[in-house]
Amino acid sequence: MREIRIGIIGVGQIGKRHLALYEAIEDVEVVAICDQNEQEARRVAAKYKIKHVYTDFRDLLARDDIEAVDVCLHNNFHAPISIAALKAGKHVYCEKPIAGTYFDGNAMVETAKETGKMLHIQLGTLYQKETKAAKALIDDGKLGKLYHARSNGFRRRGRPFVDGYGTKFFTNKATATGGALIDMGVYHIAQMLYLLDSPIPTRISGKVYQEMEMDPVRRAESQFDVEELALGFVKFADGLTLDIREAWSAHMGDFEASSVLGSLGGIRLPSMRAGGEATPFSFFSTVSDLDLNSTVDLNAMDIRRHRLRENEDAYDSSQQHWIAALQGRVKLLPTANIALQTMLISEAIYLSDRRGEEVSAAEVMEKSMSTAISL
Repeated sequence: MREIRIGIIGVGQIGKRHLALYEAIEDVEVVAICDQNEQEARRVAAKYKIKHVYTDFRDLLARDDIEAVDVCLHNNFHAPISIAALKAGKHVYCEKPIAGTYFDGNAMVETAKETGKMLHIQLGTLYQKETKAAKALIDDGKLGKLYHARSNGFRRRGRPFVDGYGTKFFTNKATATGGALIDMGVYHIAQMLYLLDSPIPTRISGKVYQEMEMDPVRRAESQFDVEELALGFVKFADGLTLDIREAWSAHMGDFEASSVLGSLGGIRLPSMRAGGEATPFSFFSTVSDLDLNSTVDLNAMDIRRHRLRENEDAYDSSQQHWIAALQGRVKLLPTANIALQTMLISEAIYLSDRRGEEVSAAEVMEKSMSTAISL
């Protein structure tokens, strides 16, 4: 298979994770990395035997031996860096969320169309075994007509920085735009949109909260001004609905897992309880007037798929899918469009919270503004 030569912009927590994943994929060479922290960039380059280190992303983009870049920066840096890379003739893989606002995400999508380059957004839940099983049941008509879904994400106390995980940049609107909804909710909302075949949102309502106590010193240092809990309700053009509950922190043992309801059956995805015990993937149906609650051997499904399907490895992770798409082995999933719709819903929840009323998707698209930060 053709070797793919890439550059990585940003080698913080997420960039290091991406580098570790690339190291396990054949036919990939990370040619260069870029970070404003030169000392850390050189340390990372030495660890992964990367020859070229830059502190200005423009110098990395100027290289003609790199065909794709991986943008691993905070949310409000995504759009300007990704757009510059696309215009420089590079395919772009960007961390989630697509950007800080719908306006900025849409600019990225439009630039990809104009330049004819691929834009891929990191939506890791699309490659999970349970997502594949759910998609198979839905595509085979086992759920019948879909009419409602639930997007749930839960942490007992997992707020970045103030609870001892991650950096303060996750908890400040200036760099992140939002909190739990933007950080983790994007994974679960995007997963539901993918399973529902990307329905068009029309009206959205929502409420966000920051109520739980936190360490006062870390609160002051982080300038924590984002939500720890987000709630939402979405109406789609075809009659589908979606409710959303995403928590960085909540006084609760767990939340019910994400789910999909259909006229012939229902699916509940696995979830991790606060104590570490996982609930199984479940399929609910009625056969011969018997109500069945079925579980699935996801590992056996995964083994069979890899034995029988060509290029099944291209769906094992977001990185592997990206490389396979660059090699021309598979068609890139519409992650940019799914991520853009996810951002539209998220921004609508914030607007609904500020206004105290339901808002339209059209209004969000019209009024969305850039929060991009240029380097």
